[in-house]
Amino acid sequence: MKNFRIKSYCKINLSLKTLKKLKNGYHDISSLITFCDLYDAISISQTKFHKDIINFSGKFRRGIDKKFNTITKVLRLLREKKLIKNKTFKINVKKNIPQGSGLGGGSLNASSLLNFFNKKMQLNLNNNQMNNLAKKIGSDVPIGLIKKNTYLKSGNRIVRLNSKFNLNLIIVYPNIVCSTKNIYKKHKIDNHSINKKYFYRKNKKELISYLLKEKNDLETTVIKIYPKIKELINFIKFQKGCFFSRITGSGSACIGIFSNTRNVNFAKKAIRSKYPKYWCFASKTI
Repeated sequence: MKNFRIKSYCKINLSLKTLKKLKNGYHDISSLITFCDLYDAISISQTKFHKDIINFSGKFRRGIDKKFNTITKVLRLLREKKLIKNKTFKINVKKNIPQGSGLGGGSLNASSLLNFFNKKMQLNLNNNQMNNLAKKIGSDVPIGLIKKNTYLKSGNRIVRLNSKFNLNLIIVYPNIVCSTKNIYKKHKIDNHSINKKYFYRKNKKELISYLLKEKNDLETTVIKIYPKIKELINFIKFQKGCFFSRITGSGSACIGIFSNTRNVNFAKKAIRSKYPKYWCFASKTI
């Protein structure tokens, strides 16, 4: 087995509604999710050693438990299911996606690794089998199995949308590690009805119009805990050409959706000037 390199893209929650708390402690959510060209780079090769060698490098490698993470979870699960036998691997993950940001870096690392093993190791697992494995690793892991615009419906059912809207966006990470568990624990749920008309959005103009009326329900809770995130959201929002700004997932990363690449680049300069210690990335959905 030669050395393989794969790209593990981050997810962006364009909107998020919390519907109810489930008996298992998780929450029933409705979210519109897309992916952008920010990714962790994963290299994989087979070794002759008796155990796996897992390393993390890159800007956001700190704080990751090398013995217990989404990569080790995937390997452990595949061995428990006897899907990989008598093989050990050397895996390095270059972490370009901030930890605790709501961008799903760790979860989508697992998705990417599951897809890799299913294809390259010829596991021949169907979609249902892959989804069931993914759910055992984490609630967000199934989302990354197929890189399409995704509408996560009530009951955590995933609907894949084929449209690629090519949104221009900026991602700003204010160096705050948000605990998803803690955010959901402190969040109070409002009653919602899911807007089924979403499925008829055919172009970018209609999508933006729809999203302007939407929000991320978790944002209020995140701002209560970390007030400076509100200031960042407002600063992004008032940049030229910005349609809207909000947190992604459970935060702390904030996104801004812009009319064009030029306005994204102007906003990036303004943000770096105002918040020189924050990490900022100009991006585009894929």
